[in-house]
Amino acid sequence: MTQRPTVTRFAPSPTGYIHVGNLRTALMNYMIARKTGGTFILRLDDTDQERSKQEYADGIMTDLDWLGLHWDRVEKQSLRMDRYREAADGLRAAARFYECFETPTELDLKRKKQLNMGKPPVYDRASYRLDDAAKAAMRAEGRMGYWRFLLDQQRIEWADGILGDISIDAASVSDPVLIRADGQVLYTFASSVDDIDMGVTFIVRGADHVTNTATQIQIMQAMGGTPPSFAHHSLLTGAGGEELSKRLGTLSLRDLRARGVEPMALLSLMARLGSSKPVELAASMQDLIDGFDVGSFGAAPTKFDAEDLFPLTRAHVQSLPLPAVADKIKALGVPDALAEGFWTVAKANITVMDDLAKWWELLRDGATPLVADEDRDFVKTAFDMLPPQPWSHATWGEWTTAVKEATGRKGGALFRPLRRAITGLDAGPEMADVLPLLQKRPQL
Repeated sequence: MTQRPTVTRFAPSPTGYIHVGNLRTALMNYMIARKTGGTFILRLDDTDQERSKQEYADGIMTDLDWLGLHWDRVEKQSLRMDRYREAADGLRAAARFYECFETPTELDLKRKKQLNMGKPPVYDRASYRLDDAAKAAMRAEGRMGYWRFLLDQQRIEWADGILGDISIDAASVSDPVLIRADGQVLYTFASSVDDIDMGVTFIVRGADHVTNTATQIQIMQAMGGTPPSFAHHSLLTGAGGEELSKRLGTLSLRDLRARGVEPMALLSLMARLGSSKPVELAASMQDLIDGFDVGSFGAAPTKFDAEDLFPLTRAHVQSLPLPAVADKIKALGVPDALAEGFWTVAKANITVMDDLAKWWELLRDGATPLVADEDRDFVKTAFDMLPPQPWSHATWGEWTTAVKEATGRKGGALFRPLRRAITGLDAGPEMADVLPLLQKRPQL
């Protein structure tokens, strides 16, 4: 990829919410544009009016905004129908568009027959050979015509930014249907028209689009356009290598956000997953952009495990300074005077920001004591020796020293029962930091 300003695009269909598979495509295109000082277009491929919903379009923009993937402009295919009709007329005039009349059942029978004969299931161009009278007869039967693009049956080649040199024999591919009988413009055509009209220079998308790319290169050339450069990233699998596509709906960005995943954790994983570079938490989006190289990604299926997001989220949360979380702490009701101490205690002991509430509840209301039978008398004696509030950072050391002298206990036998009785936990933050934050005196 040459280091020049590029125009990239992310083109989701607003028929559902963005999932992690979509995000890889969006992020790669975004980083390529930003790294070269180019333009990143959000294009809503909403020609399917039955399934496209405004709530999904809004959700897509909300998710991208949450991640900081800010677009330079928004385009909507539903507003470009006149342009598609104009482009279709041009292809008809150039004898690259032809009307077809086979029903889905007839096409299925043709495919099965070809497969039984050991041939590839490629459309036989029967409708292309129909004369005007035959077409009129088809219409008289009530058949609705749909439109295919006439491929030049030669090799289609391009240097793919991830897969390397690609060569596909167009004779092994069916002439693609570009306009359905009901008039709906299909993705392969609308996308080709848009990419040329919008000056898109580089497209990253999934490896499942390789055949689409081959046909779209010819469509663009037939319209007099110059096809952009392409790169096809690998598809995601589950952690065990299983097919992930059927589970992507459960891995929507809105669901991951609801689970507390931090944007930088998600971006850090998706910017490196499947590449030769190690996954590590980035400090900023700019760091991700500076280190991005589309050529470092491989073609092999890429394993994705949502649980890998939580160590990254934990590391990100623990790196945040107090000002970055001050509003969230204030919203919990933590007094301003305790905010810094509370964040010191909590940040090392949480994974997601929602865990803050549990820590403030513990410090505000007290915990259910965990006390072994053999420690009950010891803990009661220790609690009786605890000085009155307020407590300082020095209180824990002074108090436990006094308890040690009074009971003879030391080490783990001294500290662990007191931690468990005060916090209800076997491990956690330094008790010297906890004691000044407790709002109530601990009780057995």
